[in-house]
Amino acid sequence: MNIKSPIKIIGLGKYLPKEVLSNDLEKNNNIPLGWSEKNSGVKKRHWIELETVGQMGAKAAQAALDDAQIDIKEIDLLVSASTSFDFIIPNQSSVIKNQIKNANNYNFSTIDINTTCLSFLSAFDYVSNVINNHDKRKILIVSSEISSKNLNDDNWETFSLFGDGAAAVVVEYNNDGESYMLKSGHKTYSSSVELTKIEGGGAKRPFKDFPYDKELHSFKMKGKNLLKLANKELPKFLDWFFEDLDYNIHNVDKIIPHQASKLGLFMFKKMYSLDDSSVMETLHKYGNCIAASLPLTFMDAVENKQIKRGDICLFTGTSAGFSIGSLLIKY
Repeated sequence: MNIKSPIKIIGLGKYLPKEVLSNDLEKNNNIPLGWSEKNSGVKKRHWIELETVGQMGAKAAQAALDDAQIDIKEIDLLVSASTSFDFIIPNQSSVIKNQIKNANNYNFSTIDINTTCLSFLSAFDYVSNVINNHDKRKILIVSSEISSKNLNDDNWETFSLFGDGAAAVVVEYNNDGESYMLKSGHKTYSSSVELTKIEGGGAKRPFKDFPYDKELHSFKMKGKNLLKLANKELPKFLDWFFEDLDYNIHNVDKIIPHQASKLGLFMFKKMYSLDDSSVMETLHKYGNCIAASLPLTFMDAVENKQIKRGDICLFTGTSAGFSIGSLLIKY
């Protein structure tokens, strides 16, 4: 279905902790110098020192509010669109709200949406429907991710790939035709759910019965299997996504892919013969920041004037589960 939802991004904000260069990472962990950039495509990333998911999310949210030139009292809903959380209970969105200046004075609702790396896209789709119901007019979407605490330093592939960071947007109902969502789509290929996981810490293997173990409680992925699956399913997914639209992958203005991996980005561009000017990339400077990667990459492109108002922007990517998702908006 060709959806036109009158939704406009009016504020952008981000927070990045201390920068960690690949050379420093390699020296401190007995990894050969140059390995990270050569194999993961990451020159640097940001890793937390003392920050929490809530703190980073609140700082990004405040930056988005400032950019939109609005006060927190104007917000009707806050959505945490992330994989990371500070506590199992309460929900992360309430923790972020608690840490935004003056937000505790206003009792707007909060909700968490977690589709791992695609959480920002899922949240955008959700809030577009909420806004269309006219119940809530201004909404904060916050993607705050800390991956560095769940990495195994013996697994160089994942250890060198991931970064920490937070990004937030303020969206509002806008019916002047300047900005809107054309379509959102998401499919889950759950037969491949085992390809990406952190096994320990949940109800199946709780800490009470399974004390901390670096292998059990760190992120693991079967990278080659994921690339093979994406190579097979992504073209079919995008054919389906564009089938009822006036656009295709070659006539949108800009493409913002999830910054999954060096090989994943290369495969995607090669698959459609896309040039560097149309595909936005931040993997080299931020690493893979899970759900924050898509909005961070979008924000960088806006800041660098690669994306301007009125551009048709395609967000697309894969996530653990295994899922593929896309979002098409007029910015």
